[in-house]
Amino acid sequence: MELSQAAKAILEKRYLKKKYGQVIETPEDMFRRVANNIAMAEENYCKHHVAEMTEAFFQIMTRLEFLPNSPTLMNAGRDLQQLSACFVIPVEDSIEGIFDALKVAALIHKSGGGTGFSFSRLRPKNDTVQTTGGVASGPLSFMKIFNVATEEIKQGGARRGANMAILRVDHPDILDFIKAKKDATKYTNFNFSVAITDEFMQAVAVNTTYGLRNPHTNKIVTELLATDVYNAIIDMAWHNGEPGVVFIDRINGANPTPHVGYIESTNPCGEQPLLPYESCNLGSINLAKFVNDNKEIDWERLKYVTGTAVQFLDNVIDMNQYPLESIAEVTKGNRKIGLGVMGFTDMLIQLGVGYAEDRAVEIAEQVMGFIHTEARNASKELATWRGAFPNYKGSIYEQQGLPLRNATLTTIAPTGTISMIADCSSGIEPLYALAYKRKIIDEESDMQINQHVKKLLEEHGINNKNLLERISERGSVQGINEIPLELQKLLVTAHDITPKQHVRMQAAFQKYTDNAVSKTVNFPSNASKGDIAKVFNLAYETGCKGITVYRDGSRLGQILQVSSVTNGGYMQTCPKCASD
Repeated sequence: MELSQAAKAILEKRYLKKKYGQVIETPEDMFRRVANNIAMAEENYCKHHVAEMTEAFFQIMTRLEFLPNSPTLMNAGRDLQQLSACFVIPVEDSIEGIFDALKVAALIHKSGGGTGFSFSRLRPKNDTVQTTGGVASGPLSFMKIFNVATEEIKQGGARRGANMAILRVDHPDILDFIKAKKDATKYTNFNFSVAITDEFMQAVAVNTTYGLRNPHTNKIVTELLATDVYNAIIDMAWHNGEPGVVFIDRINGANPTPHVGYIESTNPCGEQPLLPYESCNLGSINLAKFVNDNKEIDWERLKYVTGTAVQFLDNVIDMNQYPLESIAEVTKGNRKIGLGVMGFTDMLIQLGVGYAEDRAVEIAEQVMGFIHTEARNASKELATWRGAFPNYKGSIYEQQGLPLRNATLTTIAPTGTISMIADCSSGIEPLYALAYKRKIIDEESDMQINQHVKKLLEEHGINNKNLLERISERGSVQGINEIPLELQKLLVTAHDITPKQHVRMQAAFQKYTDNAVSKTVNFPSNASKGDIAKVFNLAYETGCKGITVYRDGSRLGQILQVSSVTNGGYMQTCPKCASD
């Protein structure tokens, strides 16, 4: 296997087996362990496939064409055997329900998973509690307890867990929630998102009021001017990138099993909406590996890897050791998987297409449309001999006469860590910087240079130390005279791209994604609140299921940085991307 130094360091720190603190398996051993374990599920259906699928799974992983989510790489074939990255746990409006959710979250974090919660069922602060005669403390007070517990539980001894906190925009405590992270020292183990309803967006459009509803009584207790609340969200998103928003009615409009339940939350990075007590296992295809020497997309290989990855992820559902029986029941009932992509920008560079070009959006739709079609074909084929997912009857697919093995198939995750293992660009994001320093776990910040950028500079005879240092200081090649203009057009970074272009790309992928798309819209430090508002509106208008923005320099403690201070602050990436 060809692995970068960064990939080797990550694998040794977090993924490879250890005994008495010493690494006792190689990366190849790890992939063989995972392939052997996941292929064992074939025995449930046709034992003759075990050897064949073991080798198929091993090959697509060692070729770095496909990687499953981190818990699968860490835990498959080991005692823990918890393989899912994403969970949503309901938080009921009672002390028992709240602390039951906390217990389950602790077990999930310990096993390497991330948790999403909607706190919208909890009665607002100062509401009467009839059983005690006292008053309720509200969702935010209990979120503090979840935050502290997360701080103390490290996943696999390597990292803290990640949480998503969602509150409906019509909850009486919504303004407190929106402003809660203005103090950067609070709720540090949570990403915040507001669940936006269509009713609210319509009220914003006509500048009218909307009702806040007490979830305990289901009665409207007061009304607020929708634009005031919308502006409060925008102000905080400008201030430090949170809260994000999820368009909850749009998400439930695409819910494949509405007869099973209502979707009220997502996983920590927002790309995986899930029912209460549902989990999902993710995996990503590395698109950088599917451009041939003629600078064309290898569609045949992409078809094969897509189908093999769908079978891999379906097997994971059977091999998984779930932290709670209720989670196993809902997960196996719907058999949701989330196959996505990484290395998209690397693919564009190899094709000679700049991320900001219209052609890039066309390629996004073409590639994701192809993967979605082939994933569905593979799931349909699996259903013919493994059976459709148990909750198929009553699902949207029964209405369409389309038996599938899996209720959902596609998700675009941020792929923060697995893209570093694969040495490719993360998710569908543009390159944040062409050369930059990235802190890897507990090591010192190390200089990173995208391999495809390096190759292009070498081909043009301009790959020299002085030039690389200048690129690392800027993070960009724009305006560097030694760089030909056609390369400057091709090698654009997140800050060279307009916010509108970011949203267009997210919408292009969402068009062919069952679940949702993790994507950060990057703004320069001098962006206005009006700029943020335009992006929120555009995301809603173009069919996105949520939106996250990040204004450069609006937070300290960055994951990525260039050598010098730029645009009034350190170059940073959205903190959510660190949670993968």
